[in-house]
Amino acid sequence: MDKAKAQKFANALLSGAAGLASFVFSLAALLYLTELDEKILASIVAGTFCLLICYIASERPNSQSARALAALGDRLLAVEEGDLTSPAPPLVQESMPAVAQAVDKLFAEVRASIDNAHALGMFDPVTSLPNRLHFRGEADKLLATCERDCAMLFVDLDRFKGVNDSLGHARGDQLLTMVANRLRNVVNLEAGPEDMPRPLVARLAGDEFTIFLAGVKPEGVEGIARRVCRAIAEPFELHGHSIDIGASVGVALAPCHGDSVEKLMRAADIAMYQAKSLGGGRYVTFSSALAKRHEHKIATERALTEALERGEFTLALQPQMSLRTGEVTGAEALLRWNHPHGNVAKPSDFIEVAESCGAITDIGNWVLGECAEILAQWQERGRARRVAVNVSPRQLERGDFFERVREAFEARSIPLSLVELEFTETAAMRCTEEQIAAMAALRADGATIAIDDFGTGYSNIARLRSMPLDRVKLDPSLVVDIDRSEKARNIVQSVITLIHAVGADIVAEAIENAAQADLLRTMGAQVVQGYVFAPPMNEDEFFTWLDNAENRKGPRLVTLGGDSVA
Repeated sequence: MDKAKAQKFANALLSGAAGLASFVFSLAALLYLTELDEKILASIVAGTFCLLICYIASERPNSQSARALAALGDRLLAVEEGDLTSPAPPLVQESMPAVAQAVDKLFAEVRASIDNAHALGMFDPVTSLPNRLHFRGEADKLLATCERDCAMLFVDLDRFKGVNDSLGHARGDQLLTMVANRLRNVVNLEAGPEDMPRPLVARLAGDEFTIFLAGVKPEGVEGIARRVCRAIAEPFELHGHSIDIGASVGVALAPCHGDSVEKLMRAADIAMYQAKSLGGGRYVTFSSALAKRHEHKIATERALTEALERGEFTLALQPQMSLRTGEVTGAEALLRWNHPHGNVAKPSDFIEVAESCGAITDIGNWVLGECAEILAQWQERGRARRVAVNVSPRQLERGDFFERVREAFEARSIPLSLVELEFTETAAMRCTEEQIAAMAALRADGATIAIDDFGTGYSNIARLRSMPLDRVKLDPSLVVDIDRSEKARNIVQSVITLIHAVGADIVAEAIENAAQADLLRTMGAQVVQGYVFAPPMNEDEFFTWLDNAENRKGPRLVTLGGDSVA
């Protein structure tokens, strides 16, 4: 091969090197991510080059060039054995130096591509920590080596979503990197003798991290979990912002909580969710009690998905009475679940589970339709009363919620003036401007807007003043002691004064005796409901009770205890 042709061949290899290396990188990434053998990649690379060499050799009459090309072909076939480091054969370097240089450069780029693909397949690109795949593999090895005195920590950041929402995902990634560094610092302090396995830290996904510890006693694990919580609780300085987040940590120990990485991760995950449900910023160690609670939750989720189809839900109605006139002004619709095991479950027994698994949306739609049906029957009897419906925060998150409310009652020709929507205090404080506008539109068309469980969450007074609000329901924990405690009475009086200042009426629920009702009337509450007057009851029982109440002379209703309240 003359110099011109050799140079032309070398140029061709050099010009195609970048494209082929890119192809090799993509293929390598695919192989690593699917856990296939690296030899497959080597065979494809070797075959590709051999085809190129055969094509060129078929046009080369010079015997020395042909031998050089044959040697080059043998070198390329060595790739099948994993050889990506040997240089071009001496014969090629002597007779075709430009070709040899091009081949060496191309192999260097292929090696770099494979290394990059390896990093892509095994490490998190944001924090440079091992990813889920790498972590599981390394943790499996450590568990097989140690067998005992191993621990899994599942770390989930608290309030991280707010950082992404307010500062953007780029800042969020920077915060994740800072969190990873703090976790490294914590576990590095726990490094034992050189012959002991080092702790393994990884980022699984999103704001979830995990730590695997080998050769550490249970009491030492708790100390590490405590230090992780403290480290993440310290403020992060991020581009002029002081960021306060926290960490919920679940701890699982081997072998008592699991004898495999998968079982330990599951146990630690369950414990982490318990830590988060307790407010976050703490650690919880897995236990048999947690396991039973989790199993109950899973069973409840499974049963809830079938409850609607089986017609197991019903509504109970609890009367609401005016403290001024003694008249029944309406009722609150309370969900009941006729559980397949035979017991009747109240919302407190299953609503949290329904919200976590997403079943609450379908259940909420059913409640709206059922309330519309009840109101339609009441209108036919000429006994229309306002019905209060509880709204889950998860329902409010759906963009079509307010439209569904309108559709449910319009379908039965029910005026919105007979509908009251009760939002929890926390949900009301988190409403967007669009949601507040939608509430205002419903209110303008006659619906009553109420805040439920007031006094158990965080309230922004400015938000209360700006909300389209008609009624505020005091949480039972506020009024339970007002007939026995002056401090409780002072607090309730202050709350009532505050609510009146924003132009809303007061509803007190879970009233147990006539003394409490008399005190609330004196303080300025407008409406009460509770067992002192009537328990929740089905529709037929409600109208029987209402008939008996209205047949009594004057605006006085007889309480369950026998005392009457005007």
